[in-house]
Amino acid sequence: MGVFDRLPPMDHLRSEKMCFVQLIIPAESARVAVTYLGELGLLQFKDLNEDKSPFQRIFVNQVKRCAEMARKLRFFSDQINKAGVRSSVRPALEPDIDLEELEARLGEHEHELLEMNTNSDKLQQTYNELLEFKLVLTKAGGILASSHNHATSAERELDENVYDREVDEGNAYLLEQGVHQGSSGNSGVRFVSGIILKSKALAFERMLFRATRGNMLFNQAPAGEPVTDPISGEEVEKTVFVVFFSGEQAKAKILKICDSFGASCYPVPEEMIKQRQIFNEVSARLSDLEVTLDAGIQHRNKALETVGSQLWRWTIMVKKEKAVYDTLNMLNFDVTKKCLVGEGWCPIFAKSQIKDCLQRATFHSNSQVGIIFHEMDTLESPPTYFRTDKFTNAFQEIVDAYGVARYQEANPAVYSVVTFPFLFAVMFGDWGHGICLLLGALVLILCEKKLSSQKLGSFMEMAFGGRYVILLMAIFSIYCGLIYNEFFSVPFHIFGKSAYECREKSCSDAHTAGLIKVRDPYPFGVDPSWRGSRSELPFLNSLKMKMSILMGVAQMNLGIVLSYFDARFHGNALDIRYQFIPQMIFLNSLFGYLALLILIKWCTGSQADLYHVMIYMFLDPAGDLGENQLFWGQKELQILLLLMALVAVPWMLFPKPFILKKLHKERFQGHTYRFLGTSEMDPDSEPDSARARHDDFNFGEVFVHQMIHSIEFVLGAVSNTASYLRLWALSLAHSELSTVFYEKLLLLAWG
Repeated sequence: MGVFDRLPPMDHLRSEKMCFVQLIIPAESARVAVTYLGELGLLQFKDLNEDKSPFQRIFVNQVKRCAEMARKLRFFSDQINKAGVRSSVRPALEPDIDLEELEARLGEHEHELLEMNTNSDKLQQTYNELLEFKLVLTKAGGILASSHNHATSAERELDENVYDREVDEGNAYLLEQGVHQGSSGNSGVRFVSGIILKSKALAFERMLFRATRGNMLFNQAPAGEPVTDPISGEEVEKTVFVVFFSGEQAKAKILKICDSFGASCYPVPEEMIKQRQIFNEVSARLSDLEVTLDAGIQHRNKALETVGSQLWRWTIMVKKEKAVYDTLNMLNFDVTKKCLVGEGWCPIFAKSQIKDCLQRATFHSNSQVGIIFHEMDTLESPPTYFRTDKFTNAFQEIVDAYGVARYQEANPAVYSVVTFPFLFAVMFGDWGHGICLLLGALVLILCEKKLSSQKLGSFMEMAFGGRYVILLMAIFSIYCGLIYNEFFSVPFHIFGKSAYECREKSCSDAHTAGLIKVRDPYPFGVDPSWRGSRSELPFLNSLKMKMSILMGVAQMNLGIVLSYFDARFHGNALDIRYQFIPQMIFLNSLFGYLALLILIKWCTGSQADLYHVMIYMFLDPAGDLGENQLFWGQKELQILLLLMALVAVPWMLFPKPFILKKLHKERFQGHTYRFLGTSEMDPDSEPDSARARHDDFNFGEVFVHQMIHSIEFVLGAVSNTASYLRLWALSLAHSELSTVFYEKLLLLAWG
């Protein structure tokens, strides 16, 4: 342990040191001060009004105003997207406006847009109704003309005395009477014309037949093309109908049924001359409405363009104001009701910057009283803050997505800057694909200033935020691609000639008898001669699978070593003795030993079966290894490592809870002892945990927690090692898919 004690404490890899501060802000400069602090972004306020509901807070009316303005801005955005108006990427420069003026302007724009939408909807509904009327005139006129011709032929048959009286008198009689009465104008057979949804036409006809007891004639004609419904505004399939009937009661029933089925009825005159006259009038009105609608749409689009040019700027302004008032609601008035009192956390290095912000806020608000800023002592656990820049921010967000580190805990994002893109490259190593990825990352980085000031789509915004992650992924992918010797799945002799050649000049037996080694091994990466050979897949599978295990064991050991530095930093001797040491023993006794066997097999060229070695290490530890023995004393070493792994499990599980229980008893018995720090005994490390409170020590909870932690580590060591085999699986899949794409698509297409 002396070697570890001499290592540096890794302070620069931990979260920033925080301090608890209090601010006393005069009421007249509170808004400006919070605005400046928000732009700085280095102070986290504590909510001093947790017991109050949002409606009981001081600035609830201002928050409501901001929420209402945000609703109006969302309404404008929806209208712009619905109309398809392209808002300018760079907003037009206008003088700064205050919140009251913006609220009034947004109200005017909303009222204007609502009025235009109402008028446009009414005109569009009228236009759609006239379109339906025009369609009904066309189709119903044809139905009436055919019925008129039918009735005329019936009259001729009567005059020639060839009318068959035994024929059903229903429909022919109605048509006959309809023509006679229509021409004479007296009461008799009438008709109702209109249009109905095609899906309802059959049920509509049945209902009419039942309601009139069959005393009607139903004629229909399909509209032929989708019709815009005046009510819903959707394009639907409709059918034009004409119902012939007799009597006022039948008319009342038919109109009620039409209303219940949502059918639109339109008056159609029987005379052809009047039909043509109404048709011309409807066509003229439709032309006028088209001109009016186009003018209204142009006027509305201009209004939306005016709003769209400032929409992004206004949205940011409203969001900032709402955030300011939400923060002010976390503050309390003092006794005199003239100052606001706030508490919060800030990094120690940021105290001077915060003081400068507060001085500027006092000056710009013309306040006669300065803002008081002083540090306070507290027993609360500080929040975690990592200082990042544009390069490390994306890696920090990836780590925070899994969980935020505790205060002053080692930051895993520092290591993920290398491990995350490198493991990607292990899976997708191809220096051709890596160059394509590199070009895309360089475009995003070179256009950084331009793209940062624009509003990007969801995918583009994600790619731009991770531009430096993509850059490192591309660089490592090129490196691993050179090791795999793959350029879009094609190998190249970049670093010299291959170490293997064919047995004969024609190479006819290259895939059957194999190649022979004629010179030293290929200087860097995989020899290109493995490509296409009969041993390519077994060789690359073995290489990548063993390489994945080595990387997994190394990364898991890194995590355990970091836990040692955390325990040492916080002075937790129990965690070092009863967590770090047994975890290192357990992991390396099994999987560290596997990694050692892989390296020995690579160095010696042995044909030992490592699967057999690891399986029989548990099933038959004292058995003879035979041809699978890699070095002298391997069997005895395996027995020792297996015993150490078995001892490490109870070492992790039992001592720590009982030592904590003993320390707790000694404390309350008044005995003096040397305090052995641990995460369970540190109230700042886990303030919400029952075992973190000395006055409420629960041995059962501590023991169950330690048992869960031990079981999770043992199972995790096995499952995580197996999970690292995904590196091998995805690398193999990527290589084979690239090969299939090259051979089956490019070679077949281009010869």
